[in-house]
Amino acid sequence: MDFVAMDFETANRTRASACSLALVVVRASRIVDSFYTLIDPEEAFEPQNIRVHGITSRAVQGQPTFPQLWPHIAPLFAESGLIAAHNAPFDVSVLRQELVRYDLPPVHYQVLDTARTARKLMPELRDHKLETVSAALAVPLYDHHNALADSYACARILLAQAATFGQDTLSAMLKEA
Repeated sequence: MDFVAMDFETANRTRASACSLALVVVRASRIVDSFYTLIDPEEAFEPQNIRVHGITSRAVQGQPTFPQLWPHIAPLFAESGLIAAHNAPFDVSVLRQELVRYDLPPVHYQVLDTARTARKLMPELRDHKLETVSAALAVPLYDHHNALADSYACARILLAQAATFGQDTLSAMLKEA
């Protein structure tokens, strides 16, 4: 499998307020690279978001804004063609809203949502949150709501699902972003 696992954290309830991003690159079913950055969202932080991920306005001072970051990461979306995320509607909408906010061209790719695949393939689980699915598949999740830790867990979940249920089963669940 070739894909990029993606995870965003946001500064507030608006999707166009990314304050961190992680990407984990998988080639030939092996994790080969990763990328993590804080992002200056140019937005105010809300206390409930800080409680979730621990990122503050002070932490992002001097960090790149999304338009400064985008030229460096955009090729991964074009090259990979397949993006995985746990609760992908959130992460896909963060990316889409950031591109709209800064008048950047849209990017086209396919998406596999590991929360959705878990709901279909592992209905016996009490819920399909990242920590639950990770535990069920013996995938380490070291620091939940750290974008890099969450991206690694997502990548390993998708690889475990492919090994257990088959790539063809997963391919049937692809969506266009």
